[in-house]
Amino acid sequence: MTSSTEVVMPHVPGPVDPARLREVLDGPWAAVRDAHRTQLDARFLPVYGETGDEARARITRLLTELPTEAGMPSAFPAAYGGRSDIGGSIVASEMLAQVDLSLMVKAGVQWGLFGGAVMALGTERHHDAYLSDIVSARLLGCFAMTETGHGSDVQQLRTTCAYDPRTGAFDLHTPHEAARKDYIGNAARDGRMAVVFAQLVIEGRRHGVHAWLVPIRDERGRPMPGVTVEDAGPKAGLLGVDNGRLSFDHVRVPRDMLLDRYAQVAEDGTYSSPIENDSRRFFTMLGTLVRGRVSVGGAASAATRSALTIAIRYGDVRRQFGAPDADREVLLNDYLAHQRKLLPALATTYALSFAQTELVTTLTEVQGGGDPVDEHRQRELESRAAGLKARQTWHATRTIQMCREACGGAGYLAENRLPGLKADTDVFTTFEGDNTVLLQLVAKGLLTGYRDEFGSLDGWGRASFVADQVREMVLERTAARSLIERLVGSVPGRDEEVAVTDRGWQLKLLEDRERHLLDGAVRRLRNGATTKKDRPFDIFNDVQDHVLAVAAAHIDRIALEAFVAGIERTADPAAQALLARVCDLYALSVIEADKGWFLEHGRLTPARSKAITAVVNGLLKELRPHMRTLVDAFGIPDLWLHCAVLREEAARQEAMAARDAELA
Repeated sequence: MTSSTEVVMPHVPGPVDPARLREVLDGPWAAVRDAHRTQLDARFLPVYGETGDEARARITRLLTELPTEAGMPSAFPAAYGGRSDIGGSIVASEMLAQVDLSLMVKAGVQWGLFGGAVMALGTERHHDAYLSDIVSARLLGCFAMTETGHGSDVQQLRTTCAYDPRTGAFDLHTPHEAARKDYIGNAARDGRMAVVFAQLVIEGRRHGVHAWLVPIRDERGRPMPGVTVEDAGPKAGLLGVDNGRLSFDHVRVPRDMLLDRYAQVAEDGTYSSPIENDSRRFFTMLGTLVRGRVSVGGAASAATRSALTIAIRYGDVRRQFGAPDADREVLLNDYLAHQRKLLPALATTYALSFAQTELVTTLTEVQGGGDPVDEHRQRELESRAAGLKARQTWHATRTIQMCREACGGAGYLAENRLPGLKADTDVFTTFEGDNTVLLQLVAKGLLTGYRDEFGSLDGWGRASFVADQVREMVLERTAARSLIERLVGSVPGRDEEVAVTDRGWQLKLLEDRERHLLDGAVRRLRNGATTKKDRPFDIFNDVQDHVLAVAAAHIDRIALEAFVAGIERTADPAAQALLARVCDLYALSVIEADKGWFLEHGRLTPARSKAITAVVNGLLKELRPHMRTLVDAFGIPDLWLHCAVLREEAARQEAMAARDAELA
């Protein structure tokens, strides 16, 4: 037994080969990553200072020059030019994000959203007619879901598509300005077709949101009759993406352009679907499109890795102020304050990278096998994708800004990449789902396990929440199940404290926080269902902060579990030991950031809380010599960093080495 004030310092190994770390970080799709590192040359880099029109033209041209065999189109079946490799496609989007985020988003709209919707929601006739041209980028399209007045609340879209048995066609209409399709990538300049989401109406009856393939431009690029196309206007970033607005004035859409995998409309107007419940059908349709959300989270993490690489490499050469007994000024990375900024963010980035690998692997297993989708696993996948996307994009926003500040004036110059990364990733927190809404989705899945029953907030008011079921669900492991259960099971009771670097203790503490928060949310919701049974919105709204805390705690826990699984997969002993120390820093940083909760709920004593801060500071010093190794392990080619200050410093170092060699 150790006392609560004892500080147990870990042992950090000597030099570690970054290639050994890269092997585990690259994961199952290492070949895809290496193909992009080899094939994406200077042509694909951002052009600093270009106009929006120049950026759009350049990105559109580059879209047709991207690698195809290991690129984003690889998700499609071989018959249409792909490789049926969903995971490889998502990893390809991560690699594009490290080169040019406009190119990644443009490609994501074309092959992830537009092509992905045709593939997932359409049937064989749609696939045969359009997928080959979509894969080859001969047919550029867009994904028209979001409306000016309804973004995250997709079920309440106002655009209508009414079937008329007399004409055998649908009438697509935008009833008012708030129903205009907004922020649509590929719409302002290049898109010729759109997957349009609207309320299906037959003889005055609504059947919920469905999707149609709708031509929006002719072969000469002119808007089709009844289609109004507008440019969304100047944006903070992503200059190469032509975001636009679409409105429809009673546009005639042939019956066979309904993407009818989940619902069919016969010539006489008879509606049928293999899924009878409208709400369940809606969530099933959206669930097939989850890979877009997974790609956005992965791209945000990829951009974060680029920013950290720039900031840490800069901090290894930039000096500032001098120690009294030193001839030279001190390197930025030698300051504890600088380490406090960069290293916890780096540790979190590692954790989220491992969590992303687990998520992509799960997505491939659930949706890539060709077998009927397991509904429980699909719900779990959607929930985890939502939570990780929120965590990854918020982490990107905070970390890239922090890296900008860590590089001082150099970080403000466009030529040093960081301003572009900051501007381009900022919107990631709100597209593919607003992060706050996504965390509510995570919590809803945790609270009930049957999210498809709840098409609206009414479900929060039901008194049927079962605490025992909740406790069982929260313990579902996401990675390395047997190992984690063994580690958690070995932790003694609260009266016998162990070192704060004990992995089982760290896992158990995060698990305990999640369980406690979830049990508390259940109790509050059940109490609300008793006292406010006729006010379901108030029941949920009164505990919204609690529900969001549940979701955030869940994501912290699954990220730690994924990190533990990544360490277990690491073959090289030195690399494994270094990763273990980085994992300590991640876990203890999460605990340190929420000290108030752990102290208030008796999970930490004041002395043990202070000990955690001391251990974190010790870890920062221990990991200082490995900072460059840890970012080199990301495997980002120097060319891709596209950073003038690093190129200049490399040239200076090379000149100095040459001079020293000459003098020798």
